[in-house]
Amino acid sequence: MNKSSIKEKRGRKNSPFWFYLVLILIPIIFFVVLEICLRLFNYGRNDETWIQVTETKQMLNPDVSGRYFYNLKNLPQSNNDAFDIVKKENAFRIMVMGGSSAAGFPYSPNGTFSRYLRDRLELMYPNLHIEVVNIAITATNSYTIRDLIPDVIEQEPDLILLYAGHNEYYGALGIGSAENMSASTGLVNFIIQLDKFKTVQLIRTLLSSVGTIFNSEAIIDSERGGTLMARIVKEKLITYKSEMFDTGISQFENNFEDILSFTTEANVPVIIGTVVSNLKDQKPFVSVKSEEYESAINLFHKAQKFYIEKKLSDADSLFRLAKDCDALRFRAPEIMNTIIKKLAVKYNCGLVNVDSIFNSASQNGIVGNNLIVDHLHPSIEGYLLMGKIYLEAMRKNSYLPNETLIEISDTKQDSIVIDNFAFSRLDSIISAIRLKGLLNDWPFKENPDYTFLQNLNLNNKIDSIAYRAAVENLNWEKSHREAAAYYLSLEDYYNFAQEYRVLISQYPFKINDYDYATSVLINAKEYDLAYFLLKKRYNEMPDAFSTKWLGTINLNKGNIEKAISLLLESIEFNNSDAQVHYNLSGAYIQKKDYIRALEAIEKCTELNPQFAGAQNLRSELTKILRQ
Repeated sequence: MNKSSIKEKRGRKNSPFWFYLVLILIPIIFFVVLEICLRLFNYGRNDETWIQVTETKQMLNPDVSGRYFYNLKNLPQSNNDAFDIVKKENAFRIMVMGGSSAAGFPYSPNGTFSRYLRDRLELMYPNLHIEVVNIAITATNSYTIRDLIPDVIEQEPDLILLYAGHNEYYGALGIGSAENMSASTGLVNFIIQLDKFKTVQLIRTLLSSVGTIFNSEAIIDSERGGTLMARIVKEKLITYKSEMFDTGISQFENNFEDILSFTTEANVPVIIGTVVSNLKDQKPFVSVKSEEYESAINLFHKAQKFYIEKKLSDADSLFRLAKDCDALRFRAPEIMNTIIKKLAVKYNCGLVNVDSIFNSASQNGIVGNNLIVDHLHPSIEGYLLMGKIYLEAMRKNSYLPNETLIEISDTKQDSIVIDNFAFSRLDSIISAIRLKGLLNDWPFKENPDYTFLQNLNLNNKIDSIAYRAAVENLNWEKSHREAAAYYLSLEDYYNFAQEYRVLISQYPFKINDYDYATSVLINAKEYDLAYFLLKKRYNEMPDAFSTKWLGTINLNKGNIEKAISLLLESIEFNNSDAQVHYNLSGAYIQKKDYIRALEAIEKCTELNPQFAGAQNLRSELTKILRQ
């Protein structure tokens, strides 16, 4: 080595430790500062799981599905069920999770099994504050449930109900979805958590913007037409027992292992349901022949033949195999239900065998269009049945509230709930149009056909409102308010009341709705129609008005003790209403308690000496007491 190179080497000094530390810290500090700045300026979507809707109520954040749909312009939402921010001491809280069937499509938000369950529990336990909060989201799968479950547990549910499995392949982030990022369940779940950082959202937005320059279909836009599930499908063909098929099964099982581990650790009870499909009346969408199995359509035709010949066991097996061999994976394969049953045993969960019960309730024991309206969504009767069987599972597993039950038979309870189910004619028409839209789109038709819209019979105002709600995206709440106003203009008080029952069922915290609707009905002397809404108002937030009229109506019906109790409660809210004191006097007269009757009527005349009939009643009571 020559002298110059030795000198050069001696001239070089090793960089100090702090130099390397600074090199490492600079990018870290940069991204920390960037993250703070992005949060300060509210960049991107709101990542909170829950948003406050009133001083005391919250609901699932409508933007939360942005965690799972990266390329979708118009995000799907839950049914926007609200619940208390601070759980009441007498509350019994159930959270419902899943996809579009759990959300009640096409009858959502009010035609759901969770709504039946809430109404039934409210009837069974009148002294409890029942909350059945449906946070299911269309076109999502086990990735969404796994991500949300820790936040759900934080809300102190007494029970969690799960119904999921159909969307595992094509739902958000599923192996066959346009949103899919990896076949690795762990990696996808890690990315979901990573995406909650604003910096990651910024980077993803920049990459997406660059991608759209080269690929105009990078963003899945509703303007492209079709149903949501039709738009997010990427890998249309997933053959039975293929590598991609097995990946979807592993994805489901791995995520549900995590979900049930979380709930078990938190000691939160869970009831999980098997998933049901239309077996008898839905032929396979895509038939592919393999070396091991016949084509799905051939299996389906053989099943139909066995069904006609009353070889029902063989027919059932072949209908199920035909479904599994359908290369378009909209319906969950049978192995999903096997996994659900296995995990229910492993984690000591309640199990609802929805599939088995739907088949038992069907002619010849094989479910078809009798309880399912398309390939997998139950009819309104099907959803009511689901509500009943989830309730039975609660009873069987001792998950019902530890309170005294109302003494009404199950049959009578079921009848009361169904007779009073908040589902109007407007809801029925909206649902019918939604369903026609689905059945006239892919995969039911290769090319979407919306000519049916031109042939809809829009015979009246309600039909027109339903069309605007289902096709033109008129807000659900506004559509019902518009329908109520229309019925009121016709003095059709029954349907006016029905529309407000629907609104109150969905938004029980909107107190002004109770007050407006009951005032209209009372002024029209429709006391029976008003009574139901008054009771709902009282249960949500009692006040002078609701107690006054509940007391008055009970007095007119001869329920004297109840009338007195409610009228006295009204006086506690407002002691200056002469009519309440007058009615209370009348109630005491019915009991022959003339002393209290006189006290009440004297208070009435003190407040309003000119109150009709009060002075005469006071004189009569005075005479009676002098005898």
